[in-house]
Amino acid sequence: MGLFDFVKKQFIDVIEWTEPKDGVLSYRYPMQDQEIQNGAQLTVRDSQVALFVNEGKIADLFLPGLYTLNTHTLPILTNLQNWDKAFASPFKSDLYFFSTRDQIDQKWGTPQPLTIRDQEFGPIRIRAFGNFSYRIEDPKIFHQKISGTRESYLAEELEGQIRGVILSQIAQYFGGSAVNFVDMASNQNTFSEGLLKVVGPSFLSYGLKLQSFFVESISLPEELQAQLDKRASMNLVGDLQRYTKFQTAESIPLAAANPGGLGAIGAGLGAGLAVSQAMTSALTGKTASEGSSEEDPLALIEKLYALQQKGVISKEEFESKKQDLLRKI
Repeated sequence: MGLFDFVKKQFIDVIEWTEPKDGVLSYRYPMQDQEIQNGAQLTVRDSQVALFVNEGKIADLFLPGLYTLNTHTLPILTNLQNWDKAFASPFKSDLYFFSTRDQIDQKWGTPQPLTIRDQEFGPIRIRAFGNFSYRIEDPKIFHQKISGTRESYLAEELEGQIRGVILSQIAQYFGGSAVNFVDMASNQNTFSEGLLKVVGPSFLSYGLKLQSFFVESISLPEELQAQLDKRASMNLVGDLQRYTKFQTAESIPLAAANPGGLGAIGAGLGAGLAVSQAMTSALTGKTASEGSSEEDPLALIEKLYALQQKGVISKEEFESKKQDLLRKI
């Protein structure tokens, strides 16, 4: 080495890294035309780790703290460089810093609906969205599999790979779920906890740890949601009609205590039935004439009540027959 080259070369006494912005996962410390002095100070801040790599071989790892670089603090590098008796100073080696901060508010979602088999509705397609957070857990694995010798590696460069891992696990998880779609909204916390356990091992294979995982929404495509809403309306109409008939049958025995008699109370009940039938017809497209060919149980109850009033049948016989007819409503 000539005198000019010696003067040009710079020797590093202090090594540290301050993250310039969010989302930087790894950073290679610049070593061009520089060498590290024996006894140099290495500062590793909280939420960082530092890793020495010598000629492609991973050497010493430093957790947060202040270190003086020598044969005691660099045992693996010392062995690789054959510094068994004397520390070679200055020396040159690749040094990488890794951020171990949580990478929060990372988004995930299903760009295409997932097809699952619902126990109530059969095969349906659902969409799901949420967020998650992760951090570097094992910088050696991350360096070997992800960041490599890059000058820096950003979280945004990892998004595509991570989302692919998440979506493959989500499709399998929802496909094997025994929870019906209508109950999924109330089970989002359960899904979040389950997916955290399912997706986590895939992150570890890249040297990452999945810190949190949240399912924020589960929905159907618009056309399927419209069909579900229609079905819910049909069920509501059916319940309303059954309730109206039951109330009508229960009210018939009150006719004797009504000044207007059975005819007066029947007028009010008839109006109630008319409303129920009108709603049913409007939503189902069916009319009363399209119903069952059997006589209406309510009409039979009215006839039986008239027979009881005339003394043809006893009160006990009326009540027994009435209960049989009510079970048919």
